[in-house]
Amino acid sequence: MNQKVLRTLEYNKIVERLAEYAFGADTKERCLSLLPSTSLSEITNAQQQTKDAMNRSLKKGRLDCSGIKPLSSAIRRVEIGGTMNIEELLGLCKLLETARRVKAYGRKEREDIPSDSLSELFDGLEPLSPLCDEIRRCIISVDEISDDASSNLKSIRRSIRSTGDRIHAQLNQMLNNQNVRNCLQDFVITMRNGRYCLPVKAEAKSQITGMVHDQSSSGSTLFIEPMAVVNLNNELKELSIKEQDEIAVILATLSAKAGEYIPAIETDYQILTELDFIFAKAAYALEYNGITPHFNTERKIRILKGRHPLLDAKKVVPIDISLGSDFDQLVITGPNTGGKTVSLKTVGLLSLMGQAGLPIPSGDRSELAVFDDIFADIGDEQSIEQNLSTFSSHMTNIIHILKEANEHSLVLFDELCAGTDPTEGAALAVSILSYFHSRGIRTMATTHYSEIKIYALTTSGIENACCEFDVETLSPTYRLLIGIPGKSNAFAISKKLGLSDTLIEDARTRISSNEQNFEDLLSDLEASRITIEKEQAEINRYKSEIAALKQQLKNKQEKLDESRDAILRKAKEEANQILQEAKDTADEAIRNFNKYGTTRPSIQEMEKQRTNIREKMAANEKKSSKEKDTAIYNPKVPKKLRIGDSVKVLSMNLTGTVHSLPNAKGDLFVQMGILRSQVNIKDLVLIEDAAPGSKKYAKTGAGKLKMSKSASVSTEINLIGKTVDEAIALLDKYLDDAYLAHLPSVRIVHGKGTGALRSAVQSHLKRQSYIKSFHLGEFGEGDAGVTIAEFK
Repeated sequence: MNQKVLRTLEYNKIVERLAEYAFGADTKERCLSLLPSTSLSEITNAQQQTKDAMNRSLKKGRLDCSGIKPLSSAIRRVEIGGTMNIEELLGLCKLLETARRVKAYGRKEREDIPSDSLSELFDGLEPLSPLCDEIRRCIISVDEISDDASSNLKSIRRSIRSTGDRIHAQLNQMLNNQNVRNCLQDFVITMRNGRYCLPVKAEAKSQITGMVHDQSSSGSTLFIEPMAVVNLNNELKELSIKEQDEIAVILATLSAKAGEYIPAIETDYQILTELDFIFAKAAYALEYNGITPHFNTERKIRILKGRHPLLDAKKVVPIDISLGSDFDQLVITGPNTGGKTVSLKTVGLLSLMGQAGLPIPSGDRSELAVFDDIFADIGDEQSIEQNLSTFSSHMTNIIHILKEANEHSLVLFDELCAGTDPTEGAALAVSILSYFHSRGIRTMATTHYSEIKIYALTTSGIENACCEFDVETLSPTYRLLIGIPGKSNAFAISKKLGLSDTLIEDARTRISSNEQNFEDLLSDLEASRITIEKEQAEINRYKSEIAALKQQLKNKQEKLDESRDAILRKAKEEANQILQEAKDTADEAIRNFNKYGTTRPSIQEMEKQRTNIREKMAANEKKSSKEKDTAIYNPKVPKKLRIGDSVKVLSMNLTGTVHSLPNAKGDLFVQMGILRSQVNIKDLVLIEDAAPGSKKYAKTGAGKLKMSKSASVSTEINLIGKTVDEAIALLDKYLDDAYLAHLPSVRIVHGKGTGALRSAVQSHLKRQSYIKSFHLGEFGEGDAGVTIAEFK
C-alpha cells in the first residue's frame, strides 16, 4: 500500500486515535505502525478477533491491560546471570498480576459457551502466581524491602533498631546535661553522612569531644559526633552495609527464580501485548459504532449508511454507495461543499480501515473488496518548491497512478483535470476515465464538467451520482444519490442570493442550446426523483399500516384459535369423564352379576342398586336438559335495553353492562369486567333489581346518578405517566363513579415500572369499604402492569 494515499485519506489520524486506547508502550507503537493488509485470510482473522473483542467488551466491560511494561533488557541481564533491580522486579510482578487478571477475564462463565478466536490467546497466559506472590511478599515498594523477605534481613534490622535505640539513649543523656545543653545550637539529634550528631555552637567546639562531620552555611553551627557514640555509629554503619548485602542476596534470589520462567514471561508479554492491541481496536470501534464488513475478492464495494470516522457522528450524514457490481466507475457531480470529496474519502478510508482489521462505521451487511493498492488524487497538490501549478501537480500524480494502477486497485479522483481550460480539461478527463474503464479498474471521480456527465450517461459500466443540494435553503443535504447526475445550480444559487434576473437571463443566452437542454433534462430528472421519493414514502407508510393491520388480524385469529382449542379440550375432558363414569357403572354391574351368579342374591339389594343407577342417569339427563334449555330457551328476553343496563349473559354465566344497542339481528356489545363481547339479545337476562332503567332503581336521586354514570364511565382507567399523588386523586374519583355506575369490576392500568405506582394503587384499594377484592392481571390481562378490582 503506497504511503501517499495513507496521508491523503488521513489514515494516520485513525491510527493515532487508535493508539490512545492502548495501555502498553509497545502496543501504542504497534497501533501507530498498523498498515492495511492485502491478504484476505489475514484481514478476515483480524476482523474476527476485533469482533470477538467487541462482544466480550459489551458483556464484561473493557479489558484492563494497564500493567504491561517492557522487560526485555532486564530479562537479557538475567539470562547471562545478572540481577534485576527492585523497580524491574515490581514491573515483572505487575505484568504477572495483569496476566492473572486478564486470564480471569477471558475465562468462560459456563462450559457450554462456545470458544471464539481469542480463547486460545487467553488460554496461553501463565500468571506464574507463586513467583508473583513471592515478589510481592519480599518487596513492598520501590523504596522498601519487607522485613520478612528473609530471616537474616529480619535479624539485621532488629540489630539496627537496637543499636539506634542505644545511640538515642546515649545522646538523650547528653542533651539532659546542662553543661552540654549550653553548648548546643538546638536541642535535637540529627544525622550527617549516616552518623548521629549534635548541633554544637562553633564557639563551644572545644567543649564537646568528637568528630566534626558538617557545618551550617553560616558557619555558626558544627555537627559533631560525640566520642561516646562513635563506636555505636560504627556498629550501625556495619549493620547498614550488611542490610544492603542481604537485600542484594534477596534480589539475586528473586531474579534467579524469575530466570527459571523466562520463556513463560516472554510469552505472557507477547500475548498481553496482542490482546491489548486487539481490545484497543475493539474499544475504538465501539466509540464510532463500527461493524465487521464482509470481504470479497470480486472487487465489489457496497457500503450501507457509511460515515466518515473523523467527522462528528452527530452531524455526519450517512451515505449508501456501491461500485463493482453493475458498474466499475462512478462519477459524482454537484455543487461545491456538497459532500463529493467527503464521499470519496469515506470510501477510500473505510477500505483502508477494513483491510487493516478495523471495523468500519457503517450499517450491517456492508461489503468491501480486498485491493492490492489504493490511489487518490485529492486536495490541493500545488507545490511552490517544485515550481508546479495546481494542474501540473495533479497531472504528475495522475501520470504516476496511470503507471502503477492495475485491475486490483481502487482509484479516487477529486475534480479530475480541473484547473485548466474547461474544454481541454474535460477531454483529458474523459480520456483518462475511458482508459481506466477499458482496464476494468474500479474508479470514482468527482467533476463539474458536463462532458463527463454525458460520458457517464452514454457509456455502459459507468454510472452517474450526485450530492443532493437544497436550492431553497442554499445548503447541501450531503445525501449521495446514485444513478442521477447532479447540477451545478449556479443560476439558481445566484438568483437566490440576489443576482438580477437580467444578468441571469443574459448568462443563459451565452450557453449553447445543447448544454441548456442538458441542464433542463437534469432539472426534470431532479423533479421526477423528488416526486418518486414522496410517492415511495407514502407507499412505505401504507405498507406499514397494512402490516400492522395484518398483525392485528393474526393476533385476533390466534386468540380465537386458543379459545376454540380450550373449548374442545374442555369438551373432551367432560366426554372422558362421562365415559369413565359409564365404565365404572358397567364394571360395577358386571361385578354384581358375577357375584349374584354364585350366590343367592337379595332382591332388595339388587333393587336398591338398580334404583341408584337409575337416579344417576336421571340426574345426568336432567343436568344435560337444563344446560340445553338454558342455551336454547330464554323466557326473559329483554324487550327494551338501554346503554348501562345490567344484564346476565346466560351462555357465559357472567354479568355485565350494556355498551351498545341491539342491531337489526339483535346483536349488541356487553362489557363483562375486562371482557367486551358481542352477544345476541336472546342470550341476555335483564337484572331487574339492579337495572338502571327499572322503576325501583330510578326512584331515588342515586338511581338517576347511576343511570347517567353507567352510560359514560369506562371499565378501565389508565394511570401510566402520573405521579402517585395525581394517580390516587384520579383513581379515587374514578372508583366512586364506577361504583355509582354499578360496574361489577374495573381494570386499573398502572404499568410495571419501579412498582411504586402499583403499591400506591393497591394500598388505596385496601382502604375502600366498597371494594370486595383485587388482584394483579393474569396472562392476557396485562400481567403485573394491571390490577383488577371487584366491587361488593
